[in-house]
Amino acid sequence: MSRTRNLFAGMFLLGLIVACGVGSSIVEDAAEEQRAALESGGGLAPMFEVDPLWPKNLPNHWLMGATIGVDVDSRDHIWVVHRNTPDQFVARTEIGLVQDPQLSECCAPGPPVLEFDQEGNLLSSWGGPGTETGDYTWPVSNHGITIDHMDNVWIGGNGGPDSHVLKFARDGSFLQQFGSFGARAAGEQDGQPQFERDSHAADSFGRVAKIGIDPDANEAYLADGYMNRRVAVIDMETGELKRYWGAYGNEPDDSVDLGRYTPGAEPAPQFRGPVHCSEISNDGLVYVCDRAEDRIQVFRKDGTFVTEAIVAPNTLSQGSTWDIDFSHDAEQTYLYLADGQNMKVYILLRETLEVLTAFGDGGRQPGMFFAVHSIAVDSDGNIYTTETYEGSRVQKFIYKGMGPIPAGAEGTNSQGVLWPTN
Repeated sequence: MSRTRNLFAGMFLLGLIVACGVGSSIVEDAAEEQRAALESGGGLAPMFEVDPLWPKNLPNHWLMGATIGVDVDSRDHIWVVHRNTPDQFVARTEIGLVQDPQLSECCAPGPPVLEFDQEGNLLSSWGGPGTETGDYTWPVSNHGITIDHMDNVWIGGNGGPDSHVLKFARDGSFLQQFGSFGARAAGEQDGQPQFERDSHAADSFGRVAKIGIDPDANEAYLADGYMNRRVAVIDMETGELKRYWGAYGNEPDDSVDLGRYTPGAEPAPQFRGPVHCSEISNDGLVYVCDRAEDRIQVFRKDGTFVTEAIVAPNTLSQGSTWDIDFSHDAEQTYLYLADGQNMKVYILLRETLEVLTAFGDGGRQPGMFFAVHSIAVDSDGNIYTTETYEGSRVQKFIYKGMGPIPAGAEGTNSQGVLWPTN
């Protein structure tokens, strides 16, 4: 971050404080803090602390499985989708219901869709296989949750036959299914069902990871996904495929063998995948997570490529770019990136995609992560994260305002675990 930009940010912050009529001593303290930030070269960034008591205990001895999606609605309610994974404590039948008799007093799998308020109270819960009340199929492996501008709930899936997305009212009433479950089936091999990608299909998808919403155009942007190599844009009412594109705005090419990701090599001309997120900013840009390629690509809404950023480029295996959301200010100055492989959250300057700092570390205590998977921001600037695999939880990080980035914390270096100061 340049010294000029740091100075501008500091002046802007002080101007806000003065405009609000805050006393001179606070202004002087803020000025001193900014001067110290400039001297350290760290600059400013949003600051957070973990809330170790959020959310409150679930009822009925419920446990979360792998938490695979989070979003915030117009009421600042936090929505989570998770998977009911059976183990020696949580057993269930093939259709997702608790076995009879129960194994013990504790525990039972909670419904996959959970709605919380900002205080962590559970407000509603619904969904799951065996609960279908309309003409739809619950995903084999539900993945991602998005609340649109009408507070409807969208869910994708990355299981083998999951070639569809679902749309519900907030009370769980089924509204629509887009795409056909099992449409990409391609026979069996060694007794196992096989599925084929088709990044040009108009009536089905390839394991959609997440859905972005453009309320002005009434369009949904599907991160499509775990099998296909595209962003697919559909009409939110009819499901009509409006347009789609691959990496750099190219036409997707399923025949290309990308091989294994190699740090420092020429970036892949196609999405390596999974195409794990597709978020639309207030100024009309589309941010796409190409997870295993360690990159974020930015497009205009028509698929025109704008720019890209490689984050933690030496990250192998599942990659570094898992999910993103934007800061709560109108300009969406900052971009928050969940990195499940490196167990941290990055804070980037959205204009340049420069990594300013990061927080978190691998572990199971509050403020630490095990495979941080999804991220969302409420209107107060608080961050919510989910963890998949054995992480199986949702965490809240309270926004504490702007502050100087600790010296030495620029680049990909992390601030570590953001435990409460009090």
